[in-house]
Amino acid sequence: MTREFRLRYAPSPTGHLHIGGARTALFNYLYARRNGGKFIVRIEDTDQTRNVENAAEKQMENLKWLGVDWDESMDIGGPYAPYRQMERLDIYRGYIDQLLAEGKAYYCYATKEELDAEREEQIARNETPKIAEHHRHVTPEQKAQYEAEGRTPSVHFLVPEGRSYVVNDSIRGEVTFDTSDMGDFVICRPDGIPTYNFAVVIDDYLMKISHVVRGEEHLSNTPRQLMIYEAFGWEAPQFAHLALILNQEGKKMSKRDESIIQFIEQYRDLGFLPEAIVNFLVLLGWSPGGEEEIFSKEQIIDIFSLERVNKSPAVFDSTKMNWMNNHYLKAKPLELITDMCIPHLQKAGFIEENLSEAGYERVKGIVGLYQEQMSYCAQIVPLSALFFLDEVVYDEEAVAVLTEPQVPEVLASFKKHLEEQGEYTVETIKASLKAVQKETGHKGKALFMPVRVATTGQAHGRDLDQSLYLIGREQVLTRLERVISERQGA
Repeated sequence: MTREFRLRYAPSPTGHLHIGGARTALFNYLYARRNGGKFIVRIEDTDQTRNVENAAEKQMENLKWLGVDWDESMDIGGPYAPYRQMERLDIYRGYIDQLLAEGKAYYCYATKEELDAEREEQIARNETPKIAEHHRHVTPEQKAQYEAEGRTPSVHFLVPEGRSYVVNDSIRGEVTFDTSDMGDFVICRPDGIPTYNFAVVIDDYLMKISHVVRGEEHLSNTPRQLMIYEAFGWEAPQFAHLALILNQEGKKMSKRDESIIQFIEQYRDLGFLPEAIVNFLVLLGWSPGGEEEIFSKEQIIDIFSLERVNKSPAVFDSTKMNWMNNHYLKAKPLELITDMCIPHLQKAGFIEENLSEAGYERVKGIVGLYQEQMSYCAQIVPLSALFFLDEVVYDEEAVAVLTEPQVPEVLASFKKHLEEQGEYTVETIKASLKAVQKETGHKGKALFMPVRVATTGQAHGRDLDQSLYLIGREQVLTRLERVISERQGA
């Protein structure tokens, strides 16, 4: 009988959804969907000191925004609920008691301070740090004394001696660990809350997880987990450990690394598209086997496999991320991109909260000018500032243009013709520029550059006629008059 593909993403609710976590979730999701299986989201919240309120819900919200859906979790339930570890403590307790009864685990009454001191002494002797053997065998008299002192024991797993455990990793092949390099390890803290290595095994087994795809930082945990599977006589899932994501300097990415935007929520807030992020993340360590780099989620599902996941680290290239999002932005309807840009313009104070129909159309026109060049929607603020600010900021090249001799004549002529037009439209702006050419004899750059610089502050920009229309007649006339006056007074 073929085992059903059941994969899970099991984040700790200690903060925002990190790009590394999002990639892990995505790979599990894609592999489950590719094989007609189930994808489960389970919350591992036993580290109570680091948990952040509502972090789990926020992470799941951002996964949904990415287009990652699931078959079982705390929000929709499922046959193996509950899906939060802190709601499963009674389940873990039964299995801990079983190991204790079978002599595969034991109560340890040593304090953290005592264990830390022993560890430091072992390191000083160049020994591999381990739980000292005398902690395994507590006499009834010692137990009574410890409890009289108010000590609450932790539960340690008894590591088999002289054994090798082989992790058959779908990405890395066989990786062998020797128990001589390990010591007994804690499976339940004094407060009764199980540790990660114990709880994850119980959950994966009971939830019938077939494949565990996770970051390589968990590889060293795997032999301990295999010991627990063995202790219960359970079959372990198939493991696959994803390589690290490095920054552009080739170093392990730290959450404190400010050279890279690291959280999905930040990309969402900046105006990235979920399709672009998914496309980019899946290429961090997975190869489609060709030159093509743009894929829809559905296309990726059709061709995704663990065999094409690279065991070498992937480098997070922010430039490529921006390029990919630009590709997706250009293909979207202008109305959608306008709606994504509006909150950024409102936050900058450029537009009011409740836009009129005419105001919306103006914003849409401005966004349309820059849709092709934006990497993400927050860029609309610096790109479009010239349409909303009273003061024109001249770049260095623009200042040089305004010193050219024909500038006063060109600007005065253009201002006059604009004032004579009954309407202010793109067509009347074009007609006014043609009239200036006919009247002054100036054409090409000699005509258009002074007009562009005087009205936008930039020597180069988007379509001039459309830009002038969107700046608005009064503002254009005011800016022309300002430059004309300054040249006259010079």
